[in-house]
Amino acid sequence: MARSRYTELQLDALRELANIGSGTAGTALSSLLGRSVDISVPNAAAHKKVDAVDAAGAPEDVVWAIVVTVGGDLEATALLVIPEPDAAAICALLGVVPDSDTGRSALEEVGNILVASYVGALGSLTGFVLDLRPPASARDMLGAIVSTILASRSDGRDFAIMLDSELRVEDEAISLSFMLLPTPEGVNELFDRIGLGD
Repeated sequence: MARSRYTELQLDALRELANIGSGTAGTALSSLLGRSVDISVPNAAAHKKVDAVDAAGAPEDVVWAIVVTVGGDLEATALLVIPEPDAAAICALLGVVPDSDTGRSALEEVGNILVASYVGALGSLTGFVLDLRPPASARDMLGAIVSTILASRSDGRDFAIMLDSELRVEDEAISLSFMLLPTPEGVNELFDRIGLGD
């Protein structure tokens, strides 16, 4: 049974997992972009699905979203939300425009690197064997994207674990929201494995 909230200790553990993953992601993104990349994860929160859209930003904001399905020992959906100006900034660093095949591929690769790094840190710490499916991307209003993703993953995934991230590429700050939607059994098993279960 999913809980309505997680303890500060549990959220701190999720934040620490994200920080571990951020180091790996920063190195990989630095290689991709050819510039120094620093990633911070200042906030971790767990929201009911109905509150997840509001937590990610204004529903009418146009964003890019990269979706990765996670399988194996933990079934989940990972969603990376990138505000349109930040997606344009990432693509500009790579010399492409977002709304093109090469731009979409570039954003999917950035999303794949971040998700693989966060999920990889999770697997290393918990012993979960995890499998990532290829990423998919979409550009739409935030409310439409998140609602669609949540509705299509409605089989018991009552909560979204959200991590706000900031990429600093040299002097440019880029904001991202990372959302993980595990099954309730999966998230409870996660906390059990890191010693913070009920």
